[in-house]
Amino acid sequence: MPLPLPLALIARLTPVAVLASAGWALSTGPFAAAPAAEPTSQPETATRSPSAPSTQAVSRTYGAAPAPCTSLGKETVSSLVPGAETAGKEIPSTDSEVRRTCSWNALKGYDYRWLDVSFEVMRSDDAARKSYEERVADRDGGGEVPGVGDAAYSVVNLTTEDQQQTREGTVLVRAANAVVVITYNGSDFETKKAPSTDEINKGAIKAAKEAVATLQDGGKG
Repeated sequence: MPLPLPLALIARLTPVAVLASAGWALSTGPFAAAPAAEPTSQPETATRSPSAPSTQAVSRTYGAAPAPCTSLGKETVSSLVPGAETAGKEIPSTDSEVRRTCSWNALKGYDYRWLDVSFEVMRSDDAARKSYEERVADRDGGGEVPGVGDAAYSVVNLTTEDQQQTREGTVLVRAANAVVVITYNGSDFETKKAPSTDEINKGAIKAAKEAVATLQDGGKG
């Protein structure tokens, strides 16, 4: 049975949790408004100018964000976040049709892990592509992840606060008109060291692959 955590350790958890929660707080700019519907009150005798813009709705591959807390298998959650409740906790969203996030975190012994999976469904492939490219441009030192969605990018960063290291990995994926964001980080509060770059990067990519598969299997509108 593990010993009760010292007060100093409990104090360290707060800044780490704040840092980790920034993963699910990532957001794009406001969604652009959908094209206005064609007025139905127009007389039948009226004719449309050949130069008038079309009001036909844009075809979208994904109409709604899938349930994020069931986007990963229980074995995956247990392996990436030992000791966490596999059900996860969904983060409240202002519009759950287009943006949904689930979070898992746990401290097992002195090892802390945090994992977020976020889905954002946009009005078009172009809107998703723009959001994805802007996010990638804000992150240096990463690289492309082949074979995941239409485009994927992974980056890992190390931060140190009060001599405590935290290593965080982020994977961004664009799949048609959706963007998937994975945030995965960890710390060891006994050694004050962080998990290796390889461990965090592989864990984040594993979660990304499963999340995108869930999107593709069940998120089509």
